[in-house]
Amino acid sequence: MKYVDEFRDRGMALALAERIKKAVRRPWTIMEVCGGQTHAIVRFGLDSLLPQDLTLVHGPGCPVCVTPVSLIDQAVCLASLPRVIFCSFGDMLRVPGSRGDLFGVKAAGGDIRIVYSPLDALELARKNPDREVVCFAVGFETTAPAWAMAVTQAKQLGINNFSLLIAHVLVPPAMEAILSSPQNRIQGFLAAGHVCTIMGYEEYESIAQRYRVPIVVTGFEPLDVLEGVAMLVSQLEERRVEVENQYVRSVSREGNRQAKTIVGEVFEPAPRIWRGIGEIPASGLRLKSAYRAYDAELKFQRELAQLTEGIEDPECRNGLVLQGLLKPPDCPAFGTRCTPEQPLGAPMVSSEGACAAYYRYRSRATAKA
Repeated sequence: MKYVDEFRDRGMALALAERIKKAVRRPWTIMEVCGGQTHAIVRFGLDSLLPQDLTLVHGPGCPVCVTPVSLIDQAVCLASLPRVIFCSFGDMLRVPGSRGDLFGVKAAGGDIRIVYSPLDALELARKNPDREVVCFAVGFETTAPAWAMAVTQAKQLGINNFSLLIAHVLVPPAMEAILSSPQNRIQGFLAAGHVCTIMGYEEYESIAQRYRVPIVVTGFEPLDVLEGVAMLVSQLEERRVEVENQYVRSVSREGNRQAKTIVGEVFEPAPRIWRGIGEIPASGLRLKSAYRAYDAELKFQRELAQLTEGIEDPECRNGLVLQGLLKPPDCPAFGTRCTPEQPLGAPMVSSEGACAAYYRYRSRATAKA
């Protein structure tokens, strides 16, 4: 049955690609926002099925990749404190800051735990009342509800040795920052299906109309991506500007109302620095005043005050990659001075990073420019 399914999917993929080729009459540049979509495109060679006049570029949709150097430095500082148990998703351990990375802290004896759920970290805090449990809360809107739930439970249970180093970012402000840039060349977006599963896509409608760019909410399987591209091309060629939903099996216009409610109860929008891009207004989340006791930056203000401003490696071109202005193989350091073992920037080590996708699935010679 597996081989039957693979044969059927291949046939459907080729049919979608042929449909796209017939539809494209002018050059178009579209961006897939999410790193998961980038990995599907590169791994399965989806861009090689498309006409030359249709260019896919990769966006800032990898939360690990856009976490700024300054926050990595804060994480390294806090994880090095002897009384701290530092909890993180595994992706973050190899992300370089200007003071090293979390993997190096762990190798030197720091108590760093890889967790798969915020509630795992909360349980660690409950079982270790004499230690401070600090959690690296990284992600887009997708993971924010789980961190919000952990904070509300900590407050309800009176667990005070639990805090978050918050690196949450929001997708719509980043899309607007790209569209308003003088260097912008994006004419349509494939929006991230998992983000829209939580938040819906109502807020994308004003972006589409304001900047006159069509947006299609798309899943992550190869057929999802190709169907999303086909829907986007149809809009572009017909000069329509709409927000369409390809990922109907998961996404509704209004999103998950319960998840949005708990996020709104615990967090509020705030300015956020994006690695390689700079500060984007209202593009991050911070704890509301009722929950500020769980903000690690405030709790460890004295320890963090010693840090100097984080500096990005000057060779790293991740800002250009994250804005769709450069393909990873076109970076001079790609695959030579920058590898997963010795990364200059986060896109080379994150499981959703564009540089990691090209390094893993393609050589410099075969990568499509």
